[in-house]
Amino acid sequence: MNWLNSEAFTLFGQHIIWSDMTGNILGLITLALGWRRSLWTWPVQFLSGLVLFAAFYGHLTGSAGKQVVVMAVALYGWWQWQRTRNRSGDGQITPRFASWRERAAMVAAAGAGTVAVALLFQAYPSLSWDPWPDAYIFVGTIVAMYAQAKGMVEFWIAWLLVDLVGVPLNFANGYAFSGFVYVIYGALVLWGMRDWWLRSRKAARPTLEGAPA
Repeated sequence: MNWLNSEAFTLFGQHIIWSDMTGNILGLITLALGWRRSLWTWPVQFLSGLVLFAAFYGHLTGSAGKQVVVMAVALYGWWQWQRTRNRSGDGQITPRFASWRERAAMVAAAGAGTVAVALLFQAYPSLSWDPWPDAYIFVGTIVAMYAQAKGMVEFWIAWLLVDLVGVPLNFANGYAFSGFVYVIYGALVLWGMRDWWLRSRKAARPTLEGAPA
């Protein structure tokens, strides 16, 4: 798998490696499929994690370990969407807003998780090159994927918050392709959030008795 860590091309003076490019293109496809509420978003997410795991395994143990968690959450998302997709008229999941209790739980989990993971990264420097931002992105990604698995509109907001740190961090550490992809993520997130927002309002709108279907 050494070819995954070899250079694919140079862009604006930045060296783009195959694993960075392939994993993030798959991540971009995952987000687009999530916008469309396609069940295929989860297999593609799993494949993205598998590619990055193969690239990191053996020399970046911490990064490889993080991809294992991402793949596990992708399997959970697949299972969750399989269970709930037939509840809507179009055979796909029905987006909804999280309750205030769910929002509070996710914020608390994100905060506590970021602190715990960052302290772990600090205790074992080989796991991360920049413990606090890396922990924030990692935990934020897991929270976003969990909210997506539950069909919550708030998952788009979680991705936006991850992007705010992910873009500058990737550029600063030489992962230029990841940085460019995160910028595109931002645009997709805004469009996807609008679509899910409108669908959730439509799903929540009560149907008057006697009104045409």
